[in-house]
Amino acid sequence: MNFSEEKVMPQIIFLPHEEICPEGAVIEAETGTTICDAALAHGIEIEHACEKSCACTTCHVVIREGFETLQESSEEEDDLLDKAWGLEPDSRLSCQAKVGTADLVVEIPKYTINMVSENH
Repeated sequence: MNFSEEKVMPQIIFLPHEEICPEGAVIEAETGTTICDAALAHGIEIEHACEKSCACTTCHVVIREGFETLQESSEEEDDLLDKAWGLEPDSRLSCQAKVGTADLVVEIPKYTINMVSENH
């Protein structure tokens, strides 16, 4: 395969998070993969209490760059996001947001609604 045929995968740049990835991280992700699955595959342990079934808000992330390249969120996701801690206009559930063809910059919020009941 020559260089021009090489498939370039979009990158997800995770901003530093005190517990999950203190140094931040840059990973490659295949288009169509959810942000949550891509993170977990690279050892970034995003919380996902509902097993990625769009039934909680523990995997809430804020898309700092590239938000407009994601598919629109579903009504179900929007309803759940209304309950997320630290909701912002560019918030998504990482189990639902699929990587497009552009790079993303993602911030994992400091807290989730689930933190009190889990291990904190």
